[in-house]
Amino acid sequence: MKTPYKNIYDVLGLNRFIVLAVVIGAVLTCIVSVFMVVKLHKESVNNAFVVNSDGSVIPLKMVQQYENLEVEVLSHLELFHTYFYHIDASNYEKNLEKALWLGNSSVDALYGQKKADGVYNRLLQYSLVQKVLKIESKIDIQQEPYRFETTVIFEINRGAVTDRYELTTTGNIIHVDRNFPNNTHGLLITNFFENKLRKLKNYEDRKE
Repeated sequence: MKTPYKNIYDVLGLNRFIVLAVVIGAVLTCIVSVFMVVKLHKESVNNAFVVNSDGSVIPLKMVQQYENLEVEVLSHLELFHTYFYHIDASNYEKNLEKALWLGNSSVDALYGQKKADGVYNRLLQYSLVQKVLKIESKIDIQQEPYRFETTVIFEINRGAVTDRYELTTTGNIIHVDRNFPNNTHGLLITNFFENKLRKLKNYEDRKE
C-alpha cells in the first residue's frame, strides 16, 4: 500500500546531510578567513611605514622596511644623541626623557651615573649650554643586533669660555614595536657605552 509520506529514515538522512554540509562549509570558510587575516597582518606589519627623506617615519605607504633600514638606524642614532647631549638648563629634563625612550637599561644606567656625578646639577648651577655640532655614525646592518659606532662633536658654553669635545659611543640596535610619537623608528639602543672623550684644541682643524 502506497503512502504520501516518505520513509522517516529517508527524511532524517537528508536532514543530516544538509546539516553536515552546512557545518563543513562554515568550518572551511572560517579556516580560509583566518589564514587571510594572518597573511594580511604579516604584510601590514612589514610594509606599513615609509621613511621620509629626512629620516622621519610616516605610516602612510606600503614599503619594505629593509630597504630603508640604514636610513632609519642612522636617523635613530642621530635623534638619540641629539636628545642625550644637546641640553641646557631649560630643556635637559624634556630631552633626556625622550632619549630614554630610544635606549634600554644601559642608557638609563648611564643617565643615572651622570645624575649621581652631579652633571645635571652643574648644568643648572652654572647655566651651562651643551650644544651638539656634528653627529657621524658607522653601522653594520648585516645581522641583528646591529652594531654602531657614533662620533659626536659638541661644545660646552660656560659664558666667557667655550670648550669643544669629541665623544665616541658604541652599542647595538635591535627592533622593537613602533611607538608613536615616543619611538617612531621601532628601534632600541642596547649595550650603550661612552668609549672615548677628548677635548678639541681646534675644531676648525677637526672639520677639515
